[in-house]
Amino acid sequence: MSEVNQHIARINTKLQQLLKQYDALLKENEKAKEQLTALQEENKKNAVQLADLQQQNLILKASLQSLGPSEKKELEQKLTQYIKNIDKSISLLSQ
Repeated sequence: MSEVNQHIARINTKLQQLLKQYDALLKENEKAKEQLTALQEENKKNAVQLADLQQQNLILKASLQSLGPSEKKELEQKLTQYIKNIDKSISLLSQ
């Protein structure tokens, strides 16, 4: 009987350790999710900042020199895209 009690005690101890490890992993997972969310938000902000800087760069190029045909086309495409985005935003706001 004593052997059975010892075996049950060992299993109980191992179970308690596993539960502690499980709780620690849950906490670690939650922190990782929070960190992932923060990094995704930072990535979005950086993407917006990059787009703004690219737009500024294109405008500076346009103001400093005459553009070649391919650069003019690129500028027109970007301006058209910005106008579409603005129109879309206005239509969403007016709903």
